[in-house]
Amino acid sequence: MEWMENMDANPTLDQLQVFLAVAEAGSFSAAARGLNRAQSVISYTIANLEAQLEVPLFERSGRQPKLTDAGRAMLSDARRIVADLQVMRSRARGMKQGLEPELSIAISVMVPAEAVVSILRVFGSRFPSVALNLNVGELGMVMDMVASDRAGIGLGGALLKPDETIHAERIGHSFMVPVAAADHPLGQIEGPLTLNDVREETQLVVTDASGLTKGRDFNVLSYKTWRVSDIATKYQLIRGGLGWGGLPASLVREDLQAGRLVALQLDAYEQGEYPIYALRKVANPPGPAANWLIQAFREQLSNCPSPDEIPGLDGGRHRSAAE
Repeated sequence: MEWMENMDANPTLDQLQVFLAVAEAGSFSAAARGLNRAQSVISYTIANLEAQLEVPLFERSGRQPKLTDAGRAMLSDARRIVADLQVMRSRARGMKQGLEPELSIAISVMVPAEAVVSILRVFGSRFPSVALNLNVGELGMVMDMVASDRAGIGLGGALLKPDETIHAERIGHSFMVPVAAADHPLGQIEGPLTLNDVREETQLVVTDASGLTKGRDFNVLSYKTWRVSDIATKYQLIRGGLGWGGLPASLVREDLQAGRLVALQLDAYEQGEYPIYALRKVANPPGPAANWLIQAFREQLSNCPSPDEIPGLDGGRHRSAAE
């Protein structure tokens, strides 16, 4: 390839963003659609970048452009530079930003409801002029809303895939508990359960509406499953004795203490700690109200109970409030 005259030795942020878009989309046409630009503009931008760097970034011999060895080496550099510039812009924007007129947040069902209620009660009195849009959902919804700019803050699990445009900060933890109603067949079995005990019983499973976890089932152990759209429905069906399944510990704590639900001693169910993160776009710095909200959740969620503090998870069965 004959290189153009190097008019500008320093690549621009726009050129690097176009380079990343082509590399991630796999074609010039797909990058053009994603950036809402003409394909000729994308091609010209990449050609200029290659001229400035004096190395070919893509092989164009096939139907789709492929990264060259130099292109692959430059990819990580481009990602780092774009992320650093976004942090710089974010910091500058935060310095001049006043109180937000509106705040959109997405919260995972794994965040204890009592923490949400108590924090938002204080938030309402502390920031009466800030309009609040609140979305509560499962699995990939939180990350999806932050990534698509439908939520300025997300409180949920870790990123399902690397995304350098999103800042993730761990602020607490929760965990899932396999449960059944006290009068459900599994709730009547004393002692540890085996896979054979649960295989033929209906397991209630939440379907991730975001599609980000499509094809990935977590802790699905039964042959027969009922799939529902949200945790609230799953909770009501399990309480009604229609099946068993995992529910957030904070949601079932009172039911376990009162004996309405039974925590199942099922070793096959992975009952690990579920970390909770505050998610936001790197380019979208939190304002005063958002900063306060993140800090409030950090303080609350850092005091989340451990499994041995939840009734029924310490090896005891059918514990009542009196016990």
